[in-house]
Parts: sequence; structure tokens; C-alpha cells
Amino acid sequence: MLSNLTTRFVGRLKTHDPNAWFELWETFGPVLRAHIGRWGNGWIGPETVQDITQETLAALSECIERHDPSRGARFSTWLLTIAKHTMTDELDRRNALKRGGGKRTTTLEESWSGPADGPSPDQEYEAAIFRSKVEAAVRKVERETEFMDFQIFRLRVLDAQSGKEVAASLGLSEPTVSRRLAKVRDKVRMRLEETVGTFSFTPEESQEASRKGLDSNPKKVADALFDESLSEVMRRQETFRRRAQEDSL
Repeated sequence: MLSNLTTRFVGRLKTHDPNAWFELWETFGPVLRAHIGRWGNGWIGPETVQDITQETLAALSECIERHDPSRGARFSTWLLTIAKHTMTDELDRRNALKRGGGKRTTTLEESWSGPADGPSPDQEYEAAIFRSKVEAAVRKVERETEFMDFQIFRLRVLDAQSGKEVAASLGLSEPTVSRRLAKVRDKVRMRLEETVGTFSFTPEESQEASRKGLDSNPKKVADALFDESLSEVMRRQETFRRRAQEDSL
């Protein structure tokens, strides 16, 4: 069964909620663009990659209700299948135009149940999907948090500065820095659990954050591990986005 968080988000997509569409695009668009471009092997340009990415996300909202949880497919795998299907259709259409004829394109159900040829999930793709979920959670917290509080979080956690350094640079006491940091960290934990739950089809995906040191349970003894793990994920995501931007130029 899909979680209530996932079901509610899908419902928003089906009613064409622009905020839901923007969230889906903002979160997973960069990952899909990067991988679709790689699969195209230079056959398709940046504009086509952009179009296919948008079509993939549109197809997701139309067919997600037909997802069968008993098959054990992850959200990331489902997204990948739709992207593969959409790109294959586009390449088939182009080849048909060149030949002056065409062949029947497969339906998404046929693509899903057919042989596992072509692009398949790999560690790089799965890691990028997870990082995108984490980044989305942090982005939500930034939008709903006071500037000074998030600045403390950014310097202390994302930039790995000491409490003493942050206090000196912002003109605050160390206890104030610690108190405000804890408040933002709790928000990040809450939003992370919510975001991962929204974009997960399987228990394995839902538990991925905890396995990687990003446990939603606010235990003080685990704060240092949480901060270190989050900093590493966000650093890798920044590198990914920078390379994706360079590839699109």
C-alpha cells in the first residue's frame, strides 16, 4: 500500500495543483534531465531532454494509481521506467519520421511488464534520487524558517563550522547558537521524514534516511551523526547540480 503522504500528493497532482507540480519538477527534474541526457548518447539535445523530463513527470501523475505495491518496485524505479518509456517513444517517433512510416509505440504497461532492457537503476541514479529528497526537505525548512536561524544551521551543519566560530561571526553567544540550531535541526528531521515518506513506494525506501544516519528520532546523542551525514549528502548534491548545469550548456 502507498503511504497516506504519497496518496495525498498524487491526489494533488491529479487535480493539477501547480504547487505539487512545481515540487515534483524542482525535486526530481535535475536527476531525470541528467540521466535522460546520458541515455540519449548525444542523439537528443538539451531542449528534447527538457521536454522528455516534463512528459515523464506528467505521465507519472496519470499512471501512478495503477502501481502495484506487491511488485516491490521503488518510487525511483517507477520514475525511471516512465522516463525510459517516454524517451523510447520519442526516439521511435523520430526514426519513423525519417523512414516515412512508423511502428506502433508500446504502452506504459507493456514497457513496465516487458524485458528489463535499456536503462536500469544503478547506484548513481538511486543515490541522486535520495539526495534530491533530502535537498527538498532542507529547502522546505529554509523557506519556513527565520533567516538568522537557518543561517546558523547552514554555517554550523552544511559548512561544518564550530559553534564558537558561528557565534563569533554572527555576534551571538554559543548557547544561543546551540538552541537555535537544535530548533532548525528538529524541523529538518520532521520535513525529511515527511518528504521521504511522500516519495517512497516501499518500506526499504522509507527507511533509507535512517540507514544513512539521517534518523528522524531526535536523540541528542545522534545529533553529531545526523549533522555529519546531512552535510555529506548536501555537499554531494551541490556537486551533482553543478555538473548537471555544466553538461546542459
